[in-house]
Amino acid sequence: MKTVRVGCGAGFSGDRIDAAVELAVGGDLDFLVFECLAERTIALAQLAKSQDPSAGYDPWLAQRLEAVLPACVQRGTRIVTNMGAANPSAAAALAARTARRIGHRGVSIATVGGDDVLDVVRAGPYVVAETGEPVAALGNRLVSANAYIGAEPIVEALAGGAAVVITGRAADPSLFVGPLAHSFGWSMEDWPQLGRATLVGHLLECAGQITGGYFADPGLKDVADLSRLGFPIAEVREDDPVVVTKVAGSGGRVTAATCKEQLLYEIHDPAAYLTPDTVADFSRVRVTELGIDRVAVDGATGRPRPDLLKVSVGYHDGYVGEGQVSYAGSGAVARAQLAARIVEERLQRAGFARDSVRCDLVGLDAIHGSRLSSSGVEPYEVRLRVVARAESLDAARRVGHEVEALYTNGPAGGAGAVTSVRAGVSMASTFIPREAVTCRVEWQVS
Repeated sequence: MKTVRVGCGAGFSGDRIDAAVELAVGGDLDFLVFECLAERTIALAQLAKSQDPSAGYDPWLAQRLEAVLPACVQRGTRIVTNMGAANPSAAAALAARTARRIGHRGVSIATVGGDDVLDVVRAGPYVVAETGEPVAALGNRLVSANAYIGAEPIVEALAGGAAVVITGRAADPSLFVGPLAHSFGWSMEDWPQLGRATLVGHLLECAGQITGGYFADPGLKDVADLSRLGFPIAEVREDDPVVVTKVAGSGGRVTAATCKEQLLYEIHDPAAYLTPDTVADFSRVRVTELGIDRVAVDGATGRPRPDLLKVSVGYHDGYVGEGQVSYAGSGAVARAQLAARIVEERLQRAGFARDSVRCDLVGLDAIHGSRLSSSGVEPYEVRLRVVARAESLDAARRVGHEVEALYTNGPAGGAGAVTSVRAGVSMASTFIPREAVTCRVEWQVS
């Protein structure tokens, strides 16, 4: 019976490269997938492209390909990735140059475009899902609008012989559904099989999360050799349970618990997980340990895909100014609290609204707030973080300036001040008809 081996070499843009190399060399893979896009990632990529038309793809693209391409070419492993981000065509051109530079000519590279629907969304009667306001009301603040496209154009690219497929905002599971549908010859209306393939994609898409990363909790959930965390492999047969594993000898663990945690990750309704390819049903999934680092997962199915596609909308949201400073020794908390009040009062006099300024004492109340974080134990050191949103760049700079001024205009003992300013980019969602999105596959050869 045919077995397809798929590995995941990245779960986000800045993920480790050494684990992907381990997969390429020792994973005996048919496909190596790099899932590198998040909602803000592509909005920031669109900003980069607006400033430089040749930019807008994943900054680690060349390094990743240089690291894994020799082993993939030698072993016949095909690469599928959304590292094209806002500019798949430029990413493919870089991939071709990289392949030639390291001595691999004739590598067929396909790009999948069409997810950029900014003009469609700007002109249509679409509303922000989170607020009900018209998307058009964002006006010139609108930065990006990218539809979550499905696996169909990836299947087309693989059927055309692509050794490397580079997409923009393909849905995370679709990067895995495409290779599996191509390998087994599934119809893109075979909903149960697409549901099973979506399960594979969902389990693997975050890479190290299913092999012990983001799972480890010392003394409660120990994971061995986490510094050498191996990335996951799925062994897929057409009708048998999927087996999740990793390269023998790599760090981390694949257990029923790691698989169950990943199965539940970002799932709203396990009986109706909406993707561009199918409405997947994970409600009857079974997880069974077969042995060390071998877990069988079965029971997923699917129903007809939605008529609407989700669109990730990015928009300018002012500027964010930040300043940090540390206090240590006796009375550190009281001095940091006094420093926070000083900065808040100065910023309010400068025109900042009270609710636009946030002050955290990192290590004391930065995550849960003062009501939940009070332990009655006085820490010996604490770091004040002040952050505020402003309409102008100059106003945002004022935040860090006031924190830095605490050196000689605030309580005793402040040290280690740092400041920063960044453009604020916020995200929203809308939905558009599937027929409003036209995907296209283009080709380059190294």
